[in-house]
Amino acid sequence: MDTAPGAGLQLQQLPPPSSATSVSVSEGSFSYKENLIGALLAIFGHLVVSIALNLQKYCHIRLAGAKDTRAYFKTKTWWLGLFLMLLGELGVFASYAFAPLSLIVPLSAVSVIASAIIGIIFIKEKWKPKDFLRRYILSFVGCGLAVVGTYLLVTFAPNSHEKMTGENITRHLVSWPFLLYMLVEIVLFCLLLYFYKEKNANNIVVILLLVALLGSMTVVTVKAVAGMLVLSIQGNLQLDYPIFYVMFVCMVATAVYQAAFLSQASQIYDSSLIASVGYILSTTVAITAGAIFYLDFVGEDVLHICMFALGCLIAFLGVFLITRNRKKAVPFEPYISMDAMPDEGAG
Repeated sequence: MDTAPGAGLQLQQLPPPSSATSVSVSEGSFSYKENLIGALLAIFGHLVVSIALNLQKYCHIRLAGAKDTRAYFKTKTWWLGLFLMLLGELGVFASYAFAPLSLIVPLSAVSVIASAIIGIIFIKEKWKPKDFLRRYILSFVGCGLAVVGTYLLVTFAPNSHEKMTGENITRHLVSWPFLLYMLVEIVLFCLLLYFYKEKNANNIVVILLLVALLGSMTVVTVKAVAGMLVLSIQGNLQLDYPIFYVMFVCMVATAVYQAAFLSQASQIYDSSLIASVGYILSTTVAITAGAIFYLDFVGEDVLHICMFALGCLIAFLGVFLITRNRKKAVPFEPYISMDAMPDEGAG
């Protein structure tokens, strides 16, 4: 007779765990939605930037071919390209506020895919079907691999969604793992710069590794600035924290020096080589920086991390095959040499 009340009490204790489980599921669903929003913004931004760069290239080539004496900035096509570029860069910038850095950075492969497709569609030469397939088979395979890699990246991306408040960013900035990482990066950067400037080590890996090291700091600061701006717009003002302005200055400075090194690399090496090597190095270093600063992969299971790494490798291979198939010594190539770099989408 005494067991009945006890059973009733045990039954009454069941609802709390189920409610906690529903909260956990809803939070996981919300974090996935944020990842999806960030990924879509990044894909849209890189796609629009690629279209803009190709529009500006088309404008320059058309003016040169027609022997038009007008300056390029007096044409509507060039201004349309500039507007689309700003719109795309804004989309990429906003994406960092929603999704983890480790997800957004590799999605710059979209620029390479879009440029390859646009180049094939607008090519003016006439090819026989067999010659066309042989000429662009690597591009088709590369685009397919890049799309598969992008799908894996979005599906198995980390779900870390910490609010970008001034306190959180400051705490990450002074954490010993990031301070140790910064020490290693500064020493490596100084060594590379010494060999590049004093020993004339103009190897493409040296130059693009300098770009990648600067780029890792660019994307770290971009995420901080974008996240604090979004929180401020939502009503949680973050602009009164000094760390916001520190991050903003670092973002601008590293982006400017990146552009300088990229310009020097484009004067020595072909843009397709810069695109493939730069994408691989910049993405690898940026993901490492994001994992250390923002703890992107903390709490993620081994399977998700391995599948994410596999997505990166497949995207790397796809970009390599696409850029390997590009023509060399194309006039006005510098106007499209930046479209495959993940850091330019940030800055």
